[in-house]
Amino acid sequence: MISSLAGRTGTPRQPEGEVRTGGFGGTAGLAAYLHDHAIAAVVDATHPFAARMGWNAAHACAATAVPLLRLHRPVWVRQNGDLWDEAASREEAAAIVARQARRVLLALGRQDLAPFTSLDHVWFLIRAIEPPEPMPRFSAAEFLPAKGPFPLEAERALLRDRRIDTIVCKNSGGDAASAKLTAAREHGVRVVIIRRPARPSLPEVATVAAAADWVSAIANTGGRVLGVESIIAQIPLP
Repeated sequence: MISSLAGRTGTPRQPEGEVRTGGFGGTAGLAAYLHDHAIAAVVDATHPFAARMGWNAAHACAATAVPLLRLHRPVWVRQNGDLWDEAASREEAAAIVARQARRVLLALGRQDLAPFTSLDHVWFLIRAIEPPEPMPRFSAAEFLPAKGPFPLEAERALLRDRRIDTIVCKNSGGDAASAKLTAAREHGVRVVIIRRPARPSLPEVATVAAAADWVSAIANTGGRVLGVESIIAQIPLP
């Protein structure tokens, strides 16, 4: 099993087994890697918003006839009491914030901040694993270094103590970051949630266990499996 990490954070959690870091050089580079390393199958476990890598994997696997499985986190779904505004992009989310927000938790990651810097009347709490370099110029902002999962009680306290009236986030799905949505529902905090980008139509599973079964079936035949941005590599194979 080979795990491929993007290398966007300084101290990522290292999966077991062989690990490579960094890009492949687009579709052609990934196709060459699959050929040169005799890869028998690929698991696309990238973040739901890593659209470019998802399409590169689909095209490279199609070109090399390598089976590809998508590990797909189910999206978050609006619950009774949620005050959601859905947006198709960061720019649309920023436009919604400009109309209705004053104190905002930006839970987008450090690469998605630029569209919000012109909102001089809004105070932002920017939560990310690492600070952006350089930090975009906000009129009023605080950076909060943090890495999930975030407990529900901590999210409640954050919204209360910082007087947050709006959260901006991506519809990433999963449990690690969902507590903020529960806390927002309880406190009447609005959520501007960005919809996922289009991804290629692929065979997909929703759980790590199901992906592990697929990986194990191929590994048992002697094939090498590449996990792209993988959390799959944490699963011991027979």
